[in-house]
Amino acid sequence: MKIKFIGAAREVTGSKHLITTNEGKKILLDCGMFQGKGLETDSMNRNLMFEPETIDYIILSHAHIDHSGLIPYLYNLGFRGSVVCTNATRDLCSIMLADSGHIQELDNKWFNKKRDKQGLKPVEPIYSEQDCQKCMELFIGVAYNRRFQINDKINVKFTNSGHMLGSAVVNLELIENGDKVHLAFTGDIGRPHNRIIHPPTAFPPCDYLITESTYGNRLHPEEKESEADLLKIVIETCVDKKGKLIIPSFSIGRTQEIVFVLNDLYNKGLLPKIDVFVDSPLSVNATEIFRLHAECMNDDVKAVLKYDDDPFGFNSLHYIKNVDESKALNDHQNPCIIISSSGMAEAGRVKHHIANNISNWRNTILMVGYCSPTSLGARLQEPGLRFISILGEIHEVNAHIAKIEAFSGHGDYNEMKSFLLCQDTSKIKKTFLVHGEFEVQQFYQKELENSGFHNISIPEAGQEFVL
Repeated sequence: MKIKFIGAAREVTGSKHLITTNEGKKILLDCGMFQGKGLETDSMNRNLMFEPETIDYIILSHAHIDHSGLIPYLYNLGFRGSVVCTNATRDLCSIMLADSGHIQELDNKWFNKKRDKQGLKPVEPIYSEQDCQKCMELFIGVAYNRRFQINDKINVKFTNSGHMLGSAVVNLELIENGDKVHLAFTGDIGRPHNRIIHPPTAFPPCDYLITESTYGNRLHPEEKESEADLLKIVIETCVDKKGKLIIPSFSIGRTQEIVFVLNDLYNKGLLPKIDVFVDSPLSVNATEIFRLHAECMNDDVKAVLKYDDDPFGFNSLHYIKNVDESKALNDHQNPCIIISSSGMAEAGRVKHHIANNISNWRNTILMVGYCSPTSLGARLQEPGLRFISILGEIHEVNAHIAKIEAFSGHGDYNEMKSFLLCQDTSKIKKTFLVHGEFEVQQFYQKELENSGFHNISIPEAGQEFVL
């Protein structure tokens, strides 16, 4: 058996790891898009390092676009195998991939206008919204903790990784030369306590481990501190300065978590009387999917449901789908909170909200999770930033730029390490660190070695190993 690391190798995006069995079956663990790489992104996504029609199975750890977003592209190039994932991941992909295709069509239209002015030929988007609808026919949803037989020599079981709705550790059992080989791919690892979904659960013993390392050198602040910090920023921005609070947030998971916290503050009478806008059609649809998957909800949500039949809604909360309503927020004069995707501020409506509000000292841009180093979200956090380019225009930075890391869906290095220690480290033959910046991974590697892990590799993009 061989494994080739294609994406999320010494970086945090484009998750793709290709397994080739001794009998020639090809299994792609995740099929993610590269994001936040500027002009490099398109060419990186088109350079697959494999032929799509040769892939037999794609197995998804979860629905985030940097883990699932290239499936429609592979479909266009001839992939007709099965996409195996949890039921909630399948449901989320049905809206997230379509949204990704829609955004690419819009961005491509804007990009081609610029090319036309330069006398250049138009380019095609990597895929369209219609392509996303077609590829959903290949999806197979599987419940957590159910052994699903892919063929007579490969089966998979998904166990909860606690990162987002439907996220899972992929537990593969393969028969190679008559022997059983167990490989675990953690995908992204959540935190021991999530405000909405169940925390990560122990996964079966494995011979080979592929695990993320996003926060491999960082520790999160206490959760209660983050909620107090959020309320403090709301009051300072919207009450004291009478400004707007702009929160770039991933549509799936983080938006619902922030809304859940604001709903709790509202129920306790602590939230100021201001309008809260969730400006993302995807967030609206995703929230409906959250309501459908009660099996993923933790005890805290179930407790809230006893006195609040909708933990994702309150009187001053408005979900926006219409583009005209979104544009109208530019002229909204009263203090308010605007939650809009994407979390790294790389795409979607939030870029326009930031551009329209970043030069006003009354306003705050609040980052609530990890941003890859080249993304707009990361650039906004550079110390002493005076000017920034957004959508091709230079803007003076007068708004306050704030950050609360504890809303991240990724466990810190102690939390990830504790989760992995459900394994007998002496029996793991090899561990691979993926989905992290190289310097961070080197720190995390030492942490794992100090905890008993051995034979740890940090693969480069394109590197192949024989197991």
